[in-house]
Amino acid sequence: MKHYLLILAAACVGLNAAAQKTEKLTASKGNDYGLVYTLPKTAVDITVETETTVKARGEFANYARMRLGIDNAVTEPSTRVTVKSITIGTRGVPDSDNRWIAQFKPGSTVSILLDEGGIPLAINADAVDGAQPRELPTAVPMPVSPLDKPVAQQVLTQEMIRSTSLSKKAELAAQRIYELREQRNELISGNVDNMPADGASLKVALDALAEQEEALTAMFAGTTLTGTQVSTFSFVPSSHEVADSVVVRISPVDGITDSDDLRGIPLTVSIRVISRGELPVNDKGEAKKFPKGGVAYNIPGAAEITVSFGGKVMGTKTVDLAQLGTTFGIDPDLFTHKKSPMQATFSPITGALLSLEPLSAE
Repeated sequence: MKHYLLILAAACVGLNAAAQKTEKLTASKGNDYGLVYTLPKTAVDITVETETTVKARGEFANYARMRLGIDNAVTEPSTRVTVKSITIGTRGVPDSDNRWIAQFKPGSTVSILLDEGGIPLAINADAVDGAQPRELPTAVPMPVSPLDKPVAQQVLTQEMIRSTSLSKKAELAAQRIYELREQRNELISGNVDNMPADGASLKVALDALAEQEEALTAMFAGTTLTGTQVSTFSFVPSSHEVADSVVVRISPVDGITDSDDLRGIPLTVSIRVISRGELPVNDKGEAKKFPKGGVAYNIPGAAEITVSFGGKVMGTKTVDLAQLGTTFGIDPDLFTHKKSPMQATFSPITGALLSLEPLSAE
């Protein structure tokens, strides 16, 4: 894939973790008052929800109209996969080429809060507001076909089993369906000798009749079953624009396939740079210099991400990307000032400075 690295192609797992693990480090003599951390790159997650519809022909499909008046019976088995939704999200991943040490004054007690990847979340703060988890679709398993349930065999009468004529079997099956419907009506109206003892027992009896009728009817009408699958594909964009790069292909029959499998329709991603992060400037318009021993943070840029399937745009989102920016730093003395020390919070997704304010009094 040109211009970016595919790092994950799997069922969507763990992207909506309820809480992230954090680690708090404190400047001390043991670490020479230097705190080590890693700034992030920004990864993009493309979550694809596909819907699979499987149609199966029933044994008595040719007799569906004659025996039951069914005009839309399934006559040919088929499988169809379609894209139901696309969700675009971002998260931070450690950039091994962007590791830093923030150097503080001896005797200081500055602390840094890191996520499990060593990415800074805050300085001189014990907690930060967690990012809201992305709302992602939930996979819906394919239901079991009525023809595959045990009742599909149990409902067959001895006469149906012994018959060698398909037409006769269909006739007997249709007769049994009408009998089941009559039994249900009699139960509902209370016109039976042995009425169920209570409402719960009545429900069990009605459900059993409905399950038998469903299995027999499926032998005429066939079945149409639908389920959904959710998969997430992640990549780390470079600092370049990308046009219609194929992430994966989706076959109308086989579902998600490899990006080079021409049986599938391409799912593509385009990245258009909107802005690039720049160093702050002084009163003369000159770029400021990185402070000695400073606390590094990213100044990200912004990009528009567009996901298309088969040439049709499925989703567009504007996001901040660390890779489109630059790195600057905060004077470490701000965090050790005796009268008014500062605290800072950072974005774990881009490494951007979110806030810099006086340390709250305890």
